[in-house]
Amino acid sequence: MDRIDVFWHEDVLRHDTGEGVFDAGAQDWLEVPELHAENAERVRNMRGILRGGPLADRLRWHEGRHATVEEATTLHDADYVAELERACAEGREFSRTTLVAPGSWEAVLAAAGTALTAADAVLDGTSACAYALVRPPGHHASQRTADGYCFLNNTALAAERARRRGVQRVAILDWDVHHGNGTQTLFAGRADVLTVSFHMRHRSWGASHPETGAADEVGTGEGEGYNVNLELPLGTGNGGYLAAWDRVAEPLVHAFEPELVIIASGQDANQYDPNGRQSLDMAGFRALGERARALADRYGGRLLMVQEGGYSRTYSALCLHASLEGVLGTGSLLDDPIAFLPDEPERADAAIEATRASLGRYWDVLR
Repeated sequence: MDRIDVFWHEDVLRHDTGEGVFDAGAQDWLEVPELHAENAERVRNMRGILRGGPLADRLRWHEGRHATVEEATTLHDADYVAELERACAEGREFSRTTLVAPGSWEAVLAAAGTALTAADAVLDGTSACAYALVRPPGHHASQRTADGYCFLNNTALAAERARRRGVQRVAILDWDVHHGNGTQTLFAGRADVLTVSFHMRHRSWGASHPETGAADEVGTGEGEGYNVNLELPLGTGNGGYLAAWDRVAEPLVHAFEPELVIIASGQDANQYDPNGRQSLDMAGFRALGERARALADRYGGRLLMVQEGGYSRTYSALCLHASLEGVLGTGSLLDDPIAFLPDEPERADAAIEATRASLGRYWDVLR
């Protein structure tokens, strides 16, 4: 992995989410409304730091594409996909924060198709590491539910693509700050995809997100033991996240022996994110990137990364850069301009032990 192949499609910018205080409804007293957290500017900054920053010579850019409806329905229900297309044409709120407008359908298809194109590059052997820089994100979307800014589950579709192309076991590690409930639901009954979600404790937030993200949601039927939730306390920080990786995620991935590692790469666990409270900094994301690279190297050297959340428009871009520094093993090429919070690894101990207890009856490595 001396380079990373970055996949991008301009249509991801066409999804216009507007402005306002979305969780609170209309606020007439605002003179300067906030942009919706999931706005095009956040990925413009990510694209900018990758094109203009010190990693630019180590990145190779590729054009993405639109997914087909047939590709979307490998995991999502056909009637849901058709309804989503109609909703985009009309403009609609699935919830106060999850909305579409004319132009959104092209962005939704571009995000899914670009993730699939990145997956194909890894599966074809033309890329050892591919990064799909896409929006809207996907990990909250399930078979027939839009949720948490997500409409099609880009990461899950990429994993399903790998399975249908002959990869026997896929591991998805999701370090977005929110529970990857859509990915959990899509693969809950399956033993061929190991899903591991690192997230702050937020529990269910309504009918669109009935899953709690708790450690005892371990999968169902044949998939029991193959869904792993690391529900970490607020303010966990770098040390706690890395301890959760080292003490739970990595042993399980080694026991599972995947043929492909996929990272659902959100940066909203950073110290300055409006939607997260987990206090990671650039050094933490760099260390996560190093660990992702080490896992991929152990299991065939193939790594796919798909962009998820990350809503601090400046610091999320810096943390993305740091995670790719980790994958490439460059060390720190950019100083962290604003990190300051203390790191207390023991904050995650109780959450780690809860997950080990819930999964221990399925996996010897956790007993």
